[in-house]
Amino acid sequence: MKPVAFLKNVNREMKKVSWPRGRELTRYTITVILTVVFVTVFFALIDTGITQLLNLLFE
Repeated sequence: MKPVAFLKNVNREMKKVSWPRGRELTRYTITVILTVVFVTVFFALIDTGITQLLNLLFE
């Protein structure tokens, strides 16, 4: 497919997209941020626990 035809198809498809409204976008953004924070804290705790366990085993 030629680049120009590809970009025309992309433009046509993007017009079909249902974009979220302001309030909906805010809810999605908050959900994503909270999920990222939760996963970050979860893996930090797991990493700390594994590090402590390995330190106990090898020291």
